[in-house]
Order: sequence, then structure tokens, then C-alpha cells
Amino acid sequence: MRLLIATDAWRPQVNGVVRSLEHMAEAGRGLGFDTVLLTHNDFRSVPLPGYPEIRLAHATRRKVAARWAGLSPTHVHIATEGTVGYATRRYCLASRRPFTTSYHTRFPEYLAARAPVPESWSYAWLRRFHGAAAGTMVSTPSLERDLAGRGFANLMRWTRGVDTSLFRPRATGEAMPAELEHLPRPVFLFVGRLAVEKNVEAFLRLDLPGSKVVVGDGPDRVRLAALAPAARFLGTRTGRDLAALYAGSDAFVFPSLTDTFGIVLLEALACGTPVAAFPVTGPLDVIGGTRTGILDRDLRAAALAALAVPRDLCRAEALRYTWAESARQFYANIESAHARGTGPLPAPVPAFG
Repeated sequence: MRLLIATDAWRPQVNGVVRSLEHMAEAGRGLGFDTVLLTHNDFRSVPLPGYPEIRLAHATRRKVAARWAGLSPTHVHIATEGTVGYATRRYCLASRRPFTTSYHTRFPEYLAARAPVPESWSYAWLRRFHGAAAGTMVSTPSLERDLAGRGFANLMRWTRGVDTSLFRPRATGEAMPAELEHLPRPVFLFVGRLAVEKNVEAFLRLDLPGSKVVVGDGPDRVRLAALAPAARFLGTRTGRDLAALYAGSDAFVFPSLTDTFGIVLLEALACGTPVAAFPVTGPLDVIGGTRTGILDRDLRAAALAALAVPRDLCRAEALRYTWAESARQFYANIESAHARGTGPLPAPVPAFG
């Protein structure tokens, strides 16, 4: 079997969607799938105005059809609602091919933070986009309930994982990262995209003792750095460098109100670092009821209280999440949704414009 994943989020972007798809593609062969990706890199593209890290692909139904002929997929998953995802959806509908989708981002809230577009309009468009799918994957119970209440159908659960061999607590005697070594304690860490939808400003405005450290990059970096000159902005970090920063911090602060999961939450917990967050989708599902962090509408109170959370509890909770289980769910969803799709796949249709 060959799975085609169509996604507008892909390298060189660094985010949770990309990390999730990387792990799914890698795990496919062990679960009976040869997995290939259709991304913005397969088309001409231009940077999104005001957000150059994101590329807008000039993807059309005709161009998707041309790529399709060389890939011959048996299953299709549309990961994002951008130009690549939309063009692939159009091709699938025109050729009566079943497909699944996933809901990664609270796009209506994201868009409303940037432009005067009512959330009701965006949700209506998203219902239509995902409504054509044989199944739509969501990461958490609270997101599933929310979308079901908004009229979304055929929802399927797909959890996330964390590499607990890479993201781990500091070993006895292990050196503190140089960037943190001489900072006043406690160290409060944020990791993520520096963009308005991440609500990083809420973290930077908190009156906290010690130091604030920000890891990541994005279109809001210059403004945020000017807002909080005492905070340390370290840019994008990955791999062992990123893991060491998690493990060397005293608390991880997650101010986002729009994330649907937050893989960074698992990364922090795997390093033994407790979490402070608002009680919203994502943190409620990952942190709620686990004693691994503090959820409070008063983010300052949550950050201070998180300092008392035992680090061993955080690590133990993270060990429950594996990419192997995530992949098992993902590919099981692909198979079951396509089985109840439109039946046997017809011959490819001619290229469209």
C-alpha cells in the first residue's frame, strides 16, 4: 500500500505538524505502508506575506494530477487546509477517491488574531473542507468534543508522541547548557513559533522572579524582544541542544490559547520539566489531572506553582506517549476510513486545470 500525505507544512518549517508527519512517514513501512509526501517543495511557491517561514504553493488540480501519475497512491491523507491540501482535495473529489484529513490548528482563532474575519465564517469553511473526508483526525478528547459541537463529523482520534531517549532529564553531573549556566534562577522557558497566535506576549509580561528564556523564531521576534529586553532570545534550537534547554529549565510556560495539542508539552515533561499553562485544549488533555503541571487562568500563579511539581512525575507521564502508538493509531485510521470511503478506486482521471 502507498499513502500520499499532502501537506503545506513541511521542512524547512519547524513545528509540531512537521514533526508529527516526519514520524508518521518514518513509521509507515513497518506498518505496511510506503509513505510519500506532496508538499510546497513540489510546486512553485512564494513566502506568505508577513510570515516568510510559510510558503504558499502554486498548487492546482492539474499539477496534483501530474504528480499523482508518478506516485500511484492507494490511500490519501490531507494534513493541512492550505493550497496543497485544497488542490489535492479537489483532485480526490473529482476522481471519486476517498481521503482522510487532520485538524492540526485552530485556524479560525489564528485568523481572527491577524485579521477582522469572524470565527463563524472560518469554521463554516473548515466544516465544508473536512466534511468531504472519510475521516478527520483530531489529537485530543477536548478538541473532538469542541469540533463535534460545531458540526464536524467522522472524527477520529490520533494522539502524539515524544522521543524519550532524546528528551530526557539531566544526568547526575551533566553540565548545565552554557546559555543557562549563569542566569538568575528560577529559569522559565518558552519554546515555539514567535507569532501572534502563540500568545508569547502573555508570558513575557508576567512579573516573575529569575529569568525568562525564549527558544524559537518567527515574524514577531523583533517586537517581542523589544517588549522584554531582559528575556534571553536564543533562536531556533533542535535535537540535543533543545533537549538540554528543557532539562536545564525550572518550568516550561505555555501561553498559547489556540494549539490543538502542543508537542512541546510532551518534550518538556520528558525532560522532567513541569508545565504552566492556561486551562485550554491541549494543556487540559496533556496536563490536566496528571499532577505534572499547573493550569490556571492566572498564568503567573501557574508558573510559580509549577516550580514545586516533582520532576520525576513529569518524566513518568511523558513515558506514556510514544511515536509508535501514535503511528499505530494514524495508520489504523487511514485503513478504516478508506475502507468505508467510496469503494474501489476508479482509473485516474485526465489532468485538470
